[in-house]
Amino acid sequence: MNATASRSSAVNAHRDPVAPALAHGAGGRGGEAILRGARRGRGSPGCRLLRRTLLTALLLAAALGSTGCGYSTKRPFPTDIRTVHVEMFHSKEFRRELEFRLTEALVKRIEMDTPYRIAPRETADAVLTGEILHVDNRTFGDDLDTDLPREIASTIVVRFRFQDIRSGDVLVERPRFVYQASYIPPVGETFSKGMVRGLDGLAEQIVESLETDW
Repeated sequence: MNATASRSSAVNAHRDPVAPALAHGAGGRGGEAILRGARRGRGSPGCRLLRRTLLTALLLAAALGSTGCGYSTKRPFPTDIRTVHVEMFHSKEFRRELEFRLTEALVKRIEMDTPYRIAPRETADAVLTGEILHVDNRTFGDDLDTDLPREIASTIVVRFRFQDIRSGDVLVERPRFVYQASYIPPVGETFSKGMVRGLDGLAEQIVESLETDW
């Protein structure tokens, strides 16, 4: 390449800062097509804005690709706890088996949503205990065809404590934790089915509350 051509290339690269990035693979064939289209209308304000936007996006992508953004998708549970024991919840409700279902749902949620392993109390780092305080039902209207309530809203109130067995420190404590669920009798949903869904949702929220604060 002669001196005139070299000077011309340098001037073009200075005037066209997007071109080197696209030419070296940042945009691929699609980038080359964009560049050609931008060159045809390089004098217009819209084209200049497009070129500046492309350059900014390419530089940002390169920076993120080389350094990472520093974020993590891991949920912020305490890292010094590896094993958890879930004691059978107590219940003040006259409806039986709710405490068994809630305890089972909590075990499943901890296994699915946390880095903890379920363990016997004797070897666990922390223990989760609690009690169902009461369950209230509220009906909304009646279905004209079945004479059943159109919808029943259930409010489940519990208390629970998450405690480090090794140190005795209480990590999380909620003396009154409220969760609301609903079910629709006219379509065949019963209190039992509604409670299965409601207790699973309650277990999910209890486990979420075990996360450490930012």
